[in-house]
Amino acid sequence: MQNSNASTVGELLEHAARPLYSFEFFPPRTAEEEPVLLRAVEALAPLNPDFVSVTYGATGSRRDRTIHATRRIAEIGNPMTVGHLTCVAQSKADIAAALHEYAEAGVRNILAVRGDMPGGGPWEPHRDGLRNATELVEFVKGEGDFCVGVAAFVQPHPDSNDLDLDARILLEKVEAGAEFAITQLFFETRDYFDLVERVRGLGCDVPIIAGLMPLTVITQIERFQALSGQPLPQSFVDRLRAAPPEEVRAVGLQHTVDMCNELIDGGAAGLQFFTQNRSKATREVLAQVRAQRDALISPA
Repeated sequence: MQNSNASTVGELLEHAARPLYSFEFFPPRTAEEEPVLLRAVEALAPLNPDFVSVTYGATGSRRDRTIHATRRIAEIGNPMTVGHLTCVAQSKADIAAALHEYAEAGVRNILAVRGDMPGGGPWEPHRDGLRNATELVEFVKGEGDFCVGVAAFVQPHPDSNDLDLDARILLEKVEAGAEFAITQLFFETRDYFDLVERVRGLGCDVPIIAGLMPLTVITQIERFQALSGQPLPQSFVDRLRAAPPEEVRAVGLQHTVDMCNELIDGGAAGLQFFTQNRSKATREVLAQVRAQRDALISPA
């Protein structure tokens, strides 16, 4: 870990001498899926991530599984955990109860996101709940000594389709108490740096961690486009489609490695890998990136 005395992601970022590395997991949907999660956690633990995060069911339906997964991950010896929290279909009392459970599990770091309606459709706040992520940040900060992170949008949020508005909303979340941000999935580093430039132009210096996921099979092109909200870079897609099937994985991994190096060179605060509860691709990418960075700073 970057700083063994740090107890929050905010403190890690404040004292960081290098970009942070982190992994996102999701809670198992069933008891049968738990071994898959734990195998991924155990496989990635030797990479010494600075923190890990565990997602939260859109409606809070997986809250118990998220807390349980958080405890199990801590038992394996991982560093600090960031628990996700949304305000979808939940009252303020529900959100307060979730925060209490997080605190009981020793979680001091929360990623506060509005969330999307189950099954899609227009956003509808709970009648006794919160309207957006900014209100959620304020609520979390009022409920205890939590370090709060938020989402940042490299591509336009579907509700706004306005990158400048998205940057102003991020500023509002920081003014409400957020200490760091994590982007959604993206595949073009220029888009990340453009986001940082827009936010810095508003006088906001919040650390923005880049969200990444290696593409390993050709069928992920459409799925990753849906996750990122935009088409993948055409040059990348062309390379994938031109590659023999047995080389697609190598092309996808190399693209992520190249992105990591560009992001590090450009001063990104951190790299978060969305693992989908799998470990192999993330292990390979991060091992290659670290080896390349070590080679750059080692004497000849």
